[in-house]
Amino acid sequence: MAAMDTLFSDMERYKRNLNAPLAVRMRPQTLADYVGQDDAVGEGSWLRRAIKRDALSSVLLYGPAGTGKTTLACIIANTTHAEFVEVSAITGTVKDLRREIDAASSRLLARGQRTILFVDEIHRFNRTQQDALLHAVEDRTVILVGATTENPYFEVNSALISRSRVVELHPLADADIRCIVKRALASDFGLKGAYVLSDDALQEIVTLAGGDARAALTTLELASQMSDPGTRDAPRTITLEHVLDANPRHSQPYDKAGDMHYDIISAFIKSMRGSDPDAALYWLARMIDAGEDPKFIARRIMICASEDIGNADPEALLVAEAAFKAAEVIGYPECRINLAQAAIYNALAPKSNAAEAGIDAALAEVRRGPRREVPSYLRDRHRPGSDSYGEYRYPHDYPSGWVDQQYLPDGLKRRDFFHPSPRGWEAWRVEATAADRAEDAPGEEGQEG
Repeated sequence: MAAMDTLFSDMERYKRNLNAPLAVRMRPQTLADYVGQDDAVGEGSWLRRAIKRDALSSVLLYGPAGTGKTTLACIIANTTHAEFVEVSAITGTVKDLRREIDAASSRLLARGQRTILFVDEIHRFNRTQQDALLHAVEDRTVILVGATTENPYFEVNSALISRSRVVELHPLADADIRCIVKRALASDFGLKGAYVLSDDALQEIVTLAGGDARAALTTLELASQMSDPGTRDAPRTITLEHVLDANPRHSQPYDKAGDMHYDIISAFIKSMRGSDPDAALYWLARMIDAGEDPKFIARRIMICASEDIGNADPEALLVAEAAFKAAEVIGYPECRINLAQAAIYNALAPKSNAAEAGIDAALAEVRRGPRREVPSYLRDRHRPGSDSYGEYRYPHDYPSGWVDQQYLPDGLKRRDFFHPSPRGWEAWRVEATAADRAEDAPGEEGQEG
């Protein structure tokens, strides 16, 4: 009966495989067929040794889509002597987890057999579901293999991370994608040699994939459907036109709530700060193409206008504010132009971080320094006893609208907080103010704090 079960299971798998997507049919079953990720699973790596020796401990596989996380789980399933079970992070419940943990405990006690529990997209488990795994992972009732596209240090329970090893996978190199595509063209599980790829079609598939093997194989499969079917003896050519017909829109990867979201907005801000308008436009385009909220982008432009430009060019904040208003009332697609104008303005404007550095230095003094009193002549005069306050000198009574007078509390002095840059309006005003003060200095007995 067991032999019959095995025979029928093999037949079912074969039939399912016939109708499975190319990316599923081409999924490697052994480490020898696995392409790329040398840092994570190459010769001599911890993960490769653990899989070969069937001595895996709990591991979290972290990386973008199409980088081989699920494939590694399948290879582990095919090579281990442990029981391999899977729980869906989308539909699975705490009850499902406890059922699998109880079954794993029974196997371990009855037969000494380990259980490997695979959870794809483990970041989708809520806190309660993740907590349900803790003791089972800690005492090795189960060996957890979790896969996630989100940074586990933010999305996975820290106690679970401390009991596991995090292995990061990266987008595959172009050479790896080419290897995978060519293998799929020839393989009996793939296109069986019925097609050949033109060089420019292959390059377009690699470019469109962006390091995602699943995306590359999906594009190849769709492009083959745009061409007439061929045979090994008379293969048909898949051309660039077939690839473009199959995938007319070239979209770069972007996750609105994940690491890439923060990486790209960081690159955008740093490009404006670094006075590179081309880079600012590129990262802006990446966000616009992905449908990022234009108000989110405009808020970052406003922050940059004060943080990195400040009074070197006070107009930058006004331009950024106008861009935010445009994003709010106009929206896409037209507001892309307003955002681009503001981003270019920020990139080309003279730079100064004096506003940010100044307020941070003042806040540090306020929070950590001693209590400092307001000089008496600066205090409000609408109270009893104010007649005894010192004399306040009104700047407008003096020719240049300035008088040498201490405004800081005792113990602090000018330039303790504000250090102007030597650029733009800020530098010009500092020079002009210094000249005005030099003219008024004779005859004034000013106080310098």
